[in-house]
Amino acid sequence: MSDASPLSRLLDALGSAVVGQPRVLADLVTAFLARGHVLLEGVPGVAKTLTARSMAGALGLSFSRVQFTPDLMPADILGTNIFQPQAQSFRLMKGPVFTEVLVADEINRTPPKTQAALLEAMEERQVTIDGVTHPLPPHFFVVATQNPLELEGTYPLPEAQLDRFLMRVRVGYPDADSEGALLRAYHQREGRAPTVTRVLDAATLTELQDRAARVACDDSILQYVVQLVRDTRAHPRVRLGASPRASQALLAASKAHAALQGTDFVTPDDVKAVAFSVLNHRLLLKAEAEVEGVTADDVLRQMLERVRVPR
Repeated sequence: MSDASPLSRLLDALGSAVVGQPRVLADLVTAFLARGHVLLEGVPGVAKTLTARSMAGALGLSFSRVQFTPDLMPADILGTNIFQPQAQSFRLMKGPVFTEVLVADEINRTPPKTQAALLEAMEERQVTIDGVTHPLPPHFFVVATQNPLELEGTYPLPEAQLDRFLMRVRVGYPDADSEGALLRAYHQREGRAPTVTRVLDAATLTELQDRAARVACDDSILQYVVQLVRDTRAHPRVRLGASPRASQALLAASKAHAALQGTDFVTPDDVKAVAFSVLNHRLLLKAEAEVEGVTADDVLRQMLERVRVPR
């Protein structure tokens, strides 16, 4: 990928604001190229919201943030029809979902009814209010966040909701050098939040997504993806494996990752690079596996070692 390529400029712009998280940024861009959505999981203070806001700024897209709370209602996200006495008619007051980049902060702090309000928007890029369907922008992109450690007063996302996210990306602490660079940048900005300027226009965004969708994929790679996903269903530690939708998600993310690397065909390394983020939230482990401390990542690691890589 040349230094002048649009995707290189995008990653550089994001990296100037979000320091020490190159893998997270790569996964975020990969999901956007694949026209998917992302669940960022990490403890407070690791720049999850900043990452999403920086993404919107670099892409030049409109941005809305919703703080999910126990009293949040579906209408607070979608909007509602308000009666206008003078006109004797109803007028739609659009909610924050009518944007291009929607940040759903702490999505697991709101009840399932409100969480489900995003299902149609994420899957079909449209919203139905009082029986009327309203389209969302073509680049509609949801970045949800949640804290995996603090469980009191939370509502774990149901499997159907988790499945709408192309990727669940774990955001960890930066290394010592990166944290030092982050602190120096904070000091130089005199405590102000970093800003990211637009580096891509709308036409380029569509072209990049279309190019990712057209990345070539040999039949051996397709069979590799199928075998990986089917292997999750046969694993002795797994109660419920990944679905055919997961196969499609893994393929789409692999093609987008190849496009991000500047190649026009998918390799097994592209599949491996995205497999954990695409599949780790789609597996339900058996109770005894959880008691023993086995994680979905452990299962996926075994699966990637066991399934034969195409040559």
